[in-house]
Amino acid sequence: MILPDYHQGSIVNLMQSIAVGLGSGVCSEPYAPHPLVCAQALRDAGKVVLFVIDGLGYEYLRDAAADGPLAEHLRARMTSVFPSTTATAITTFMTGGAPQQHALTGWYMWFREIGVVAAPLPFTTRVGGISLAGTGVEARRLFAARPISETLDTRCFIVQRRDLVESHYTNAFRGKAEVRGYRSLAGFFDVARDIVNSSDRCFVYAYWPQLDALCHGYGSDHDRARQHLRQIDAHFGGFLDAVRGSGAKVLLTADHGFVDTRADTRLALEDHPRLADTLVLPLCGEGRVPFCYVDPAKRGLFESYVAEELGEQCVAVDSRELLAGEYFGLGEPHPRLADRIGHYALLMKDNFVLRDRLMGEGERPVHVGAHGGTSSSEMYVPLVMADT
Repeated sequence: MILPDYHQGSIVNLMQSIAVGLGSGVCSEPYAPHPLVCAQALRDAGKVVLFVIDGLGYEYLRDAAADGPLAEHLRARMTSVFPSTTATAITTFMTGGAPQQHALTGWYMWFREIGVVAAPLPFTTRVGGISLAGTGVEARRLFAARPISETLDTRCFIVQRRDLVESHYTNAFRGKAEVRGYRSLAGFFDVARDIVNSSDRCFVYAYWPQLDALCHGYGSDHDRARQHLRQIDAHFGGFLDAVRGSGAKVLLTADHGFVDTRADTRLALEDHPRLADTLVLPLCGEGRVPFCYVDPAKRGLFESYVAEELGEQCVAVDSRELLAGEYFGLGEPHPRLADRIGHYALLMKDNFVLRDRLMGEGERPVHVGAHGGTSSSEMYVPLVMADT
């Protein structure tokens, strides 16, 4: 089991290097800058580009793209955050803080303050996909975390897929950043190139989601996913050539990696009715780390069922132990964090996942590739660095 290294080796520490280098120059306790990403060097460069390739695990990069520009500039591995999933890790990139501070803990979350299980990235209810904004809920108020752009003393840009440019999530965390859209992989790198070559000083955060989508749909070992990674690799090399001489510091990493599941490792809560009967809310978080809200009178039943019937597939951990063990980060927790992690977390073993289905949802798509857990393939992400 790989846990986040919040002291010096996680994506939080990478963001702290950027915050110190391009911001006040002072470290924000309790997180130190990453030892391999020199804050002073970023400050001296003045231009910093951070590419985030959703789903590009460190081990996957080493295996599937071992001889291209990405591997050439690969400097180290870092840990993601916990859970190792997009909603949680991307919010770390957007805010600079760990889940301990921003309290977005998975694809589905119980938001006690509005009484709804919702998905923060699309900003919709779980059942029905109803926009929370349409009910009068403001994303900025609900998420309540400061965008990293507001701490930086430079012009900031977010490079985002065109349909996400004006999303409620993007607007909640853009701060002073200018958002630029793209339609294709070539356009993704072209937009970043144009910003770098036309700016004196800037911070560019550029996010690419398609590798993640392919790994979910087909599995990370599928030819479609591997071919797409090779395309990313080639375009990254072309980007470095196109900004050569600009003086920009180029960083590339990911939010998480993947494990591939099989039909016999995809568990359904409906096949475990006695377990389902102990719960007072739907499963939240991720299939690899479901957060369970348990009827206080049935805690014993919950614990015994997991131990006796699912002991080979997962382990139940009291969520208070996760907080005490610094799974989510260091320092003072967000006041809503405890509400958003249930009473227990099920840490799934090997490549098992557990999902539930609610009335009105119909058949949910099968995800061959999964993430959110604490395996090395999910938790380790690359640190790619290049000088131009």
